[in-house]
Amino acid sequence: MASSSSYARELQVAQLAVQRATILTKRVFHEKAKGTVDKNDKSPVTIGDFGAQALIIAALRHSFPADEIVAEEEAAQLREDANLRDTIWELVKDTKLDDVAAEQVLGGPIRDVDSMLELIDLGNSKGGSRGRIWAIDPIDGTKGFLRGGQYAVCLGLMVDGDVKVGVLGCPNLPVDDASRLTADIGSNQTDEGRGVLFSAVLAEGATSRALTTGALSEAKPISMRPIDDLGKATFCESVEAGHSAHDDQAAISRKLGITEPSVRMDSQAKYGSIARGAGDIYLRLPVKATYQEKIWDHAAGDLIVREAGGQVTDVYGKNLDFSVGRTLANNKGVVAAPAAVHGTVLTAVQDVLNIKQ
Repeated sequence: MASSSSYARELQVAQLAVQRATILTKRVFHEKAKGTVDKNDKSPVTIGDFGAQALIIAALRHSFPADEIVAEEEAAQLREDANLRDTIWELVKDTKLDDVAAEQVLGGPIRDVDSMLELIDLGNSKGGSRGRIWAIDPIDGTKGFLRGGQYAVCLGLMVDGDVKVGVLGCPNLPVDDASRLTADIGSNQTDEGRGVLFSAVLAEGATSRALTTGALSEAKPISMRPIDDLGKATFCESVEAGHSAHDDQAAISRKLGITEPSVRMDSQAKYGSIARGAGDIYLRLPVKATYQEKIWDHAAGDLIVREAGGQVTDVYGKNLDFSVGRTLANNKGVVAAPAAVHGTVLTAVQDVLNIKQ
């Protein structure tokens, strides 16, 4: 990523902030999550969500104090639960990068537990079409996180409703961009050789780099895999049937002549995976007519895929609209594919869903 970028500072802060937050989530998994099978009020996911959000907002507040922030969590629960609050504070105050210069960029450690609570509550922006707004998902992929599978720490910057910077920390994806997705990618992926930071700036391309515990590692440009034969493409879809219509996706796969089974994995790691050519197509099909996707679940991944040579729309062929608040209220579903075949994939989606154009 060129240092002359119009968003060079934002990119650097976002990458380091996500990297530091990812260190905390990995600590939570190894120290507290093993053996956990559900999400309750004191679960490891709750601890990781609050802790990662506090660290990211602290970094944003230090460098861009006037910017608004849309984030998933608020601190009311922590003010009522001293044990949970103290557990999170112990993790937050002890999590830092192993590089003094990198840590200085982020503004150093949070002062005290009250400051942590105030920072968490700064994620209450309503979003919208004006100004600079950051969207944070501190742990995207709850069940993937708990099973040692795929999850992502997600951060995107929108300016006047347009995503300009996107960063995804994916601790359990292989570092090697050439690694194709496999059926076991959804669980037990916490061994060595894993941990990727995906980044993009609008009109400047997308990159991947190995996650570290200190300064940023060297970036490598990424791009989607050219597809000459759709029958050989790899589908990515959500693990949970409640997140995407699996039966419809199977019908779309058959219509396109795809013979390989889809790869199921949690989180925006799907966006990163297709952006670097590990997979090819990501579908998230509407399950409930009233459901609205959250902007923090898509902002970073949408930009990274588009900057890697892909196209991302909803099932009606409309670009994802991040300008209308905390949700994608003007969109239904997601269709992401290499730009050259996106139209073909979209037609198959609309045929199966019986969408008339």
